[in-house]
This record gives sequence, structure tokens and C-alpha cells, in this order.
Amino acid sequence: MKINILAFAIPLFLFFMGLEYLFARLKKKNYFNFNSSIANINVGIAERLLDTFTVGAFYYFYQYLHQHFALFDIKPSILLWIVLLLATDFIWYWYHRLAHEVNILWSVHVVHHQSEEFNYTASVRITVLQALVRTGFWSVLPILGFPAEMITALLLVHGAYPFFTHTRMIGKLGFLEYILVTPSHHRVHHASNEAYLDKNYGDVFIIWDKLFGTFAEEKEEPIYGLTKPIGSYSFLWQHFHFLLELLYAVKMTSGWKNKLKLIFGRPDLINPDYRAKLEKIFLFSKTNKIPTTQRFRNYVIAQITFTLVFLFSFLLLEHYIPLFYQIVSALFILITLINCGAILERRGWVFHLEYIRIFLLFAAFYFYIPNLLVLFVFFILTLYLIFYFTSLQRRYLRLVYR
Repeated sequence: MKINILAFAIPLFLFFMGLEYLFARLKKKNYFNFNSSIANINVGIAERLLDTFTVGAFYYFYQYLHQHFALFDIKPSILLWIVLLLATDFIWYWYHRLAHEVNILWSVHVVHHQSEEFNYTASVRITVLQALVRTGFWSVLPILGFPAEMITALLLVHGAYPFFTHTRMIGKLGFLEYILVTPSHHRVHHASNEAYLDKNYGDVFIIWDKLFGTFAEEKEEPIYGLTKPIGSYSFLWQHFHFLLELLYAVKMTSGWKNKLKLIFGRPDLINPDYRAKLEKIFLFSKTNKIPTTQRFRNYVIAQITFTLVFLFSFLLLEHYIPLFYQIVSALFILITLINCGAILERRGWVFHLEYIRIFLLFAAFYFYIPNLLVLFVFFILTLYLIFYFTSLQRRYLRLVYR
């Protein structure tokens, strides 16, 4: 039986999140916020899901570049594995630094810095768009002559290490602070304190920051998140708010030279007032400010638990799932993530998303059993939902929010 062993990364990372949470509780440290942690995990689920459709493409992209443009024919050896690790981390440093200094790159990286808490859940705030941009930077590796197999294998290790630097439970690590990126170093990177801005870009090694003058030691207590917090748990708004701000800023700027300067300039060039204007357009008003109840939490946890189990099964058995079911499953998970983000904000329109989820379930069922009876049942159910729309919506919102 052919299974995807990378699926086991999900329970492994969840185990460490749970472990960190338990230790924080034992130490009486308030390092976790329910809404923020759920929003963080939502973003991570989306990235892991969409990676299913992109990782293979990245591998063949590296392979194509190696076969057609490689300058050298590099064979695996201990020394060259070390060279590849250093080269990978060096390229990461420059990608990461530019992602903070160039607006168009910041628009895909900003999601990782939105969390106002710093723990293992924040580490998974990565988008598939960021993975796409990083691949563009790492494409220099196969051109140098590193085979796609070496690059892909190393990127798995290189991508796993930073997970463990996103924690407040680990203090400074002695002599390792001079070589590796430690939790202390990375806390500085995620801080919005003025002294910490644009510091500590390294992923595995801190030597690049010290070499290029972007190192800062953790001294004062970090304040996490963006300098201007987005104040929203919306799944879609978190992903696209800065891109919309950038597009709006470009629209409001005259002259192509000035527009290009804005696109490739620093984030502080964008007028901060633009976000408030866009929020009025794209962020619908909340139902009301209802205190979080245990029932509400249980409902959200149930949604996330189901999604994680579904995602794990989907990834584990992806080689046996027809393409149609893969697409339907991906859409169902994405709609659920949008649903969870909207629920965290007490949005009234979450009820409408249930129609989409029901439609996807029936589409999958009909694909499996293409029978007119299935369509008839779906038609009757749709009429019932439309007829009782107002009543059902009121009951649904009462169940979810009260």
C-alpha cells in the first residue's frame, strides 16, 4: 500500500503544540489565545492542503532546471550536503530579508507575522503563495548543479527546524546562540518593538544576520504581531489584506514610475489609512460582540478537529483519491476554514457557507452514485432550505453563537 508519510507531520506538530500548551499551563504562562491559535492553525491547514497540489510541481521545476541549465554535475556526498545546507539557508536569508523590504514580497509573507501571540501555532502561518515565491529564489540551486532529489530532501529538514524556534517556553541556549537561530533570536524577529524591527532573518543559522548587520539580541520583552495589527481573524482578510492595500495604493498613485516604486518599495511607503477604507468595503459588520462560551469553543474545536482528521486522511491516501474528489475535498476544507474564521468574528453570513458545503457533499455523492434519485433528493432539500431560510438561519446563529 502506497501512503504519503509526510501526512504524519500533522499529528507530530499537533503533539508539540499540545505539549507546549500543557507546559505553559503548568508554568502559569498565558501564551495562548483561543481565537488567535485557531486562526493560526487555519492558515497552516490551508498551506498543507494546497501543498498537495504544488510540491510535485516544485520538484519537477527543480528537475527541469537541473537537466537543462545546471552549471555543474553535483553528486551527493557529506561535504556537498553541508554546502547545500549552507547555500539553502543563505538564499533563505536573502529571500526573507527582501520579503520584509519589498512590498510585493511582503504581501505573501505578512501572514506569518500577523499573530499577536508567539507559540508553535504561529509557526504554521505560512501561505502557499509564500512557498511559490521561495521556490523562485531556491531555483538557483539546481542551476548550480544540485539534483532535485537533494534539494527536496534538504528542504524538508530545513522547513521543519523553524517550527521549534517559535516558542516562549525556551530561554537562551548558551553557545548555540552564536551559531543557530534559537527561539530567543526568532522572538526578536517576530516582535514589533522598534529596536527589533527588521532583525534576525536567518532560518537555521544566525551567522548571516551577524555578517550582514541585521542581528539583534533579545533584551527587552518582545511585543508580537504587526506594527499596525489587523484586528481580524477572517481567513480571507488575513491572506489578502496587504495585497489589497498595495493595489489600492498603486491605484491612488499617479505615474508608472511612482507605481513601480511603490510595488518594489518598502511597506512603510503605503498610507496606513488605506486599510481602514478597505475594511469598510471588505469586512462586513459583526453580528454582535458575544462573550466566548464553552459551547462556542467546543463547536469551533469540533470543526477544526474534523478538518484536521479529514486533511490527514486526505494526505495519507492521496495516491488513491481520484482528481475530482481531491478538488471537492480541497474546496470543502477551504470553505470550512473560511467558516471558522468568520465564526470567530461572529459573522452573520456564515450560514450561507453551509449551502456551499452541502452542495459539495452532494456533488461528491453524485459522482460516486450518478443516479437521478440523488439529484431529486438534493432538489427537495434545496427547496426545503430556501423555504425555511430565515427560520433556519436564526436557529443556526443561535446555536453557534449562544
